[in-house]
Amino acid sequence: MAQIDVAELFKQTRRKLKLKWIAGLNGGSNILTSETVTKPSLALIGHLNFVHPNRVQVLGCAEMDYLQSLPESEAQQAIENLYSTGLAAIIVANGEVVPNSLVVAANQHVVPLLTSTLRSPDLMEILSHFMAEALAESVSLHGVFMEVQGFGALIKGDAAIGKSELALELISRGHRLVADDIVDFFRISPERVEGRCPPLLQDFLEVRGLGILNIRALFGDNSVKPTKPLDLIIKLEMADKLTLQLLDRLHIKTQHEEVLGVRVPKVTIPIAAGRNIAVLVEVAIRNHMLLLRGINATKQFTQRQLREMKKNK
Repeated sequence: MAQIDVAELFKQTRRKLKLKWIAGLNGGSNILTSETVTKPSLALIGHLNFVHPNRVQVLGCAEMDYLQSLPESEAQQAIENLYSTGLAAIIVANGEVVPNSLVVAANQHVVPLLTSTLRSPDLMEILSHFMAEALAESVSLHGVFMEVQGFGALIKGDAAIGKSELALELISRGHRLVADDIVDFFRISPERVEGRCPPLLQDFLEVRGLGILNIRALFGDNSVKPTKPLDLIIKLEMADKLTLQLLDRLHIKTQHEEVLGVRVPKVTIPIAAGRNIAVLVEVAIRNHMLLLRGINATKQFTQRQLREMKKNK
């Protein structure tokens, strides 16, 4: 299961969410295991079964007004109810004044207490989106991940088959590199997988004979991209290794490969001397665009052939 701790959450979102960490400073290692961000109104009045551990709880205007309306002893009990649920962190939104009892309890229970000037609905929307990405199911695959004509293409193949050289030619033709060698894929929705470059490898491409190249420095900022949804898998295969079925020119079945449970269209390109693989990849992407629009050249040709056969009869 994917996890992220509160310290990392704060580091990555503090500017966007305008966060300040005011108490519970020793709770940075608290683990978040759910993308759900909740407002624990019911927990404040004792309904603890509605609150789940290891989540971020947001206190907005309604919750703070409720706490301030209580007598001191009841407010203390409400705060104890909240902290007893095993939550990972609390964010007080809307720039609300934080009562001292909330600060003291945060330090006692070692739960980070953060504040934000954003409205609670806006804060929860942004935070939920971040958590969904941070905790998404993931897998690392070998290959070169490119943005070609706006589509995310994972180029796979055996070692030394020419994936990096192909990527370099595509970059020189105006396409963009996402990741070389290892690509981290995250399932960001039931039908969508996103590829990201590991931080250590960002901007770099290794080409045999040239060594490690800094693509951003060589080709400019527009030649690289940090993330991209996966649209197509392109498998490079030596032509003499392909079966006759894959080389059948009129009965090509649509290939797919599963990545994190999502079926991704796949194209196999035979590698042989004299073939311009970069052009073939570009055309494979263009043909994929047509297929998405319902235009299948193979079916069109087959239908035309059948019509001509009927005429001749």
